Amino acid sequence: MNAIGMMDSGIGGLTVLKAAKTLLPQESIVFIGDNARNPYGPRRPEEVVQFARQIAHFLVEKYDIKVFVIACNTATACALPVLQAELEIPVIGVIDSGAEAAVKTSQTGRIGLIATEGTVKSGKYQDEIKTLQPEAKVFAQAEPDFVQLVEKNTYQTAVAEKEVDEHLKTFAADDIDTLILGCTHFPLLTDSIQKAVGKNVTLVDAGSATAVDLADYLKNADLLNNEPVSAATYDLYTTGPVDAFETIAKDWLGDGDWHFAHLPVKELEQKD
Repeated sequence: MNAIGMMDSGIGGLTVLKAAKTLLPQESIVFIGDNARNPYGPRRPEEVVQFARQIAHFLVEKYDIKVFVIACNTATACALPVLQAELEIPVIGVIDSGAEAAVKTSQTGRIGLIATEGTVKSGKYQDEIKTLQPEAKVFAQAEPDFVQLVEKNTYQTAVAEKEVDEHLKTFAADDIDTLILGCTHFPLLTDSIQKAVGKNVTLVDAGSATAVDLADYLKNADLLNNEPVSAATYDLYTTGPVDAFETIAKDWLGDGDWHFAHLPVKELEQKD
């Protein structure tokens, strides 16, 4: 059975891979982290669409993937409808899953959102939440610096904890009861984020919600792999330095039969 394809602007999408591996241990996954062109948040939407399209075409042509998961909120906001129209396989993003999980979780309808500037400016989360719950109030805040804490592998430091605390103080006045981690990098900062916003605020991991929806989709579409768990493979590519990517990946994912490799940006650009 064909593999699941996943992409992110960098390390963050591995949080989705980890959740998917837990729910779907029999599935092979091919992941591409576009670390060389990270961050996506400040880029023009047209650029993000181009990058996502290149990665999708690489995965389809090389691995004949059965489903493409955009494990990146910014790329989902910019490229999801485009790729759904262009590709002949299902394409799943992270925003709808995260918004739905937040609406189900919130008791007060006062929902916070932290994401990249690209995701916040797109208004995709706000629109989807309003569609699901028109009376909800969304308090969105761009946190691009959090992405770099993860990409630079400094997310477990005291400096990172202090930075997160200072940035999220603003939510105290908003009286939110739910906070969406609207960037797949942010679950690696869960402890610091929870400490900053307080125990009465429930964190919603959009990536984990997406993994649940992915599992449901594969089951309903009769696309589940029936081979033994031992046959599952995990190919993890990065367009950036492999050593740095592998260090953070292994720290987050734990032990496993991971296969790491470098994917030159030039090879992706040939897919235009």
